[in-house]
Amino acid sequence: MSGSRGKMTETADKVTIRTKDSPGDNPFTVERYKYLLQEMRSLNENVYKHLTLFQTLATAVIGASTAVLVSWKKLDVGPDIARITIWTLACLLFVLAMFTVLSIASGMLAWFDYRKEEVVLLDRAVYPGFRKSPTLRNLLHWQETYVILFVLSLAAGGVSFVYWIVMPAMG
Repeated sequence: MSGSRGKMTETADKVTIRTKDSPGDNPFTVERYKYLLQEMRSLNENVYKHLTLFQTLATAVIGASTAVLVSWKKLDVGPDIARITIWTLACLLFVLAMFTVLSIASGMLAWFDYRKEEVVLLDRAVYPGFRKSPTLRNLLHWQETYVILFVLSLAAGGVSFVYWIVMPAMG
C-alpha cells in the first residue's frame, strides 16, 4: 500500500499491524488493541447479566406483591400494613430499575470511551480515518437503548398499576 496507509494481517495466533512509520510488529499496539476489544466484548456481555438480574429480582418483587395482595385478609393483616408493604415492594422495583439503568448506561459510556481509544489507536497503527469515531447519533441502533426503555417501562407500569389499580381496590 502507498502513503501512510498500513496493512493489517491476521493469523490464528497473532495479529500484526504494519505501517510505513513502524515496519514490523508493534507488540504494545497489538496488545492494547486486543485489550480494547476484550473490554468492549465484556461490556456487551454485562448488559445481559444486568437484564437477567433485573428480570429475576423484578419477578420476585412482583410475586411478593401479588402474594400480599391476595392473602392480606386471610393472614389477618390490616389494610394499612398491606398497603405499606405493597408500596415498599413497588419502591423496591423502582430502585432495581434505576440500578439496572445506571449500570447499563455506565457501561455504554465506558464502551464509548474504549471505542474512541480504539479509533485513535487504529489511526496511528493503520492509517488516519481507518475507523470512524462513534457518535451518539447511532443511539437508536444500540440494543442497550431498548433494554433501558424496557426496564423503565416495566418499572413505571408497575408503580402506576399499584397507584391507580391496587391501592383503590384495597379501600
